[in-house]
Amino acid sequence: LFCFFLIDNLLGISWVDSTWIPILNSGSVLDYFSERSNPFYDRTCNNEVVKMQRLTLEHLNQMVGVEYILLHAQEPILFIIRKQQRQSPTQVIPLADYYIIAGVIYQAPDLGSVINSRVLTAVHGIQSAFDEAMSYCRYHPSKGYWWHFKDHEEQEKVKPKTKRKEEPSSIFQRQRVDALLLDLRQKFPPKFVQQKSGEKPVPVDQTKKEAEPTPETVKSDEKETTKNIQQTVSTKGPPEKRMRLQ
Repeated sequence: LFCFFLIDNLLGISWVDSTWIPILNSGSVLDYFSERSNPFYDRTCNNEVVKMQRLTLEHLNQMVGVEYILLHAQEPILFIIRKQQRQSPTQVIPLADYYIIAGVIYQAPDLGSVINSRVLTAVHGIQSAFDEAMSYCRYHPSKGYWWHFKDHEEQEKVKPKTKRKEEPSSIFQRQRVDALLLDLRQKFPPKFVQQKSGEKPVPVDQTKKEAEPTPETVKSDEKETTKNIQQTVSTKGPPEKRMRLQ
């Protein structure tokens, strides 16, 4: 169980031995990688057999099994070591890659691990976004659903309320509006009129009846006018007679 735990967590660990860093180069990097305290090194590999028998690394091509080779070197900062399964002198299967940066050894993640990590990160971000959105959601049977953001309330309190200046209207706009209002008044005459401010509106028909004079008052006015005319005629007297010329 402990071995499986280490294998599953190799992507999250690193290893370094500071005593090797000053002398680290292309010739000594495999010896540095084969240190017993290195958790990435498999002691059952062919490199360990060659090392115990004091043979050169060229003998790895004639063996079958797990081996480590130096894939790339950029001294003194970067080294890449590959773990592979050799099946024949010309056929190998890559198993894992390790990179050494400034003496620190890391295991390069495979494609499946990278995709899995990115997917988990994306799902975690989406889940946290949904959780935060749900915290601002409110519901009431009479109102329904709505959003309640505390930041907006604080910003509205901090921001000073500025009154917008109303731009004066032009003569053309005023004349045009007056013409439209007059046209609408003619098409749709009002049904109620408020004669004075503060009074209740009165129907238009009622105001017309009050304004029109009754027939009795009209007759009385006519009689008064005829009397006045007769009085003026009587004060003038009969017309003067003129002399006829023979």
